[in-house]
Amino acid sequence: MITALRSLIVIFLVGILASGCGVYSFTGASIPPEAKTISVQFFPNRAQLIEPVLSPVFTDALRDQFVNQTNLEMIDRNGDLAIEGEIIEYKTSPIAIQGDQTAALNRLTIGVNVRFINRFEPDKDFEQKFVQFLDYPSESDLNAVKGDLITGITEMLTTDIFNKAVINW
Repeated sequence: MITALRSLIVIFLVGILASGCGVYSFTGASIPPEAKTISVQFFPNRAQLIEPVLSPVFTDALRDQFVNQTNLEMIDRNGDLAIEGEIIEYKTSPIAIQGDQTAALNRLTIGVNVRFINRFEPDKDFEQKFVQFLDYPSESDLNAVKGDLITGITEMLTTDIFNKAVINW
């Protein structure tokens, strides 16, 4: 009798907490319960140096992040949650200069400007620049390693954007 009563109380409390604070997923995302759709617009590359595959790779990865981590339906435009922006930085630079004035490492940096709109909670709207980088050995040809670097940096960027948009970090 007491165990059944405790179980009932726990279920009741969990139900109250979950219903009062929005929809939660196993990823920790907090999404308004009335939000059913998301739209992620294509991110054009407006950086000084253009990498042709970067825009589609980044846009697809960001869309996949939200589809895979939430129950939201992806639509073309005007989602309950909407994301748009542009790639504003793509550059490689030497770092870790050695005694003979040569670089031991190079760094690939990618930056994106993101605008997020939450139709149901406008106080969570934002516009923010996100930047990530990965280093690679200077003896490596960028063309040989850029695919893996772009994939890794894109993963970090999409995680940062997802966290800011729906986990509120």
